[in-house]
Formats: sequence, structure tokens, C-alpha cells
Amino acid sequence: MTDDSAPLPQCAYAFTATVPVRWSDMDAFGHVNHARMVTLMEEARIQWLLSAGDDYAPLIKSAMIVHVDIRYQSQLHHENSPIRVGMWIEKFRSVDFTIGYEISGAGAAPGSRPACVARTQMAVVDIEEHRLRRLTDDEKNHLRAWSRG
Repeated sequence: MTDDSAPLPQCAYAFTATVPVRWSDMDAFGHVNHARMVTLMEEARIQWLLSAGDDYAPLIKSAMIVHVDIRYQSQLHHENSPIRVGMWIEKFRSVDFTIGYEISGAGAAPGSRPACVARTQMAVVDIEEHRLRRLTDDEKNHLRAWSRG
């Protein structure tokens, strides 16, 4: 398990996405709304998974979120756009994997404490059978390559 308050060096990310913050992502207090943060994370995750190419389409198309955990360490505002979302695979098991996130505003110094740390646990589903399926050896190898250590 990682220490959520310690920033990771940029090289520790398997993928870094840049996602614009829209005016509609703001809440009445002027910072990114919690529910919209989940959407911004989804946009970053889709960029990453699509970058894997056609060989991993079954993994991409069959992964569904089963758990989301978000911890805010500071506020993000519209002027922090676009946000940078560093992602990596924290762990994987036979039917699921967990993506770690560190989210910072555009002006954040490299290596500084992220504004938000998060995790999404993704289960892999056999779409036709409507049940969990096991990760293939190729998928596990790809997830391992996207891990930090």
C-alpha cells in the first residue's frame, strides 16, 4: 500500500493524461465537484486504456468499476485546468485490477503533493455470459508492465 500523502516521481506513472476542466465541473464553492472528479478520472482512464491498442480491446471493453476511493488533499479550481492525471496499476488479481491515480493542477510543480489521490477497482466481465471472467496471461503481463514495482 502506498503512502497517499507522498508524491510519486513522474517516472512512476504508467501513463499521464491531460484533461481539461470544464466550467460545468465546478460546484457552488468554485472548486471541482466530487461527482465530476469521477468523470474527469474516467476521461483520463479511457485515454490510457485506449493507448494500449487493439490487442487489449477485450480487457478495455469488459472492465467495469466496482469500487472508487478518492481522497482530496487540496482543492482544484477551474484555473488549474487542464489537470494532470498520473496513473498506474496498484495490483491485480484473477478477476480484477486496481488503478492508482495522482491528480494535480496544470501549474503544480513536478514532484509536489497531488491535489487528489484515488483508486478504482475494475472487475473483468464476460460480456456475453454476464459474469466475471479471469484475466488472461497476456492481460496479466500487460497489467504487470503498467505496475510501479
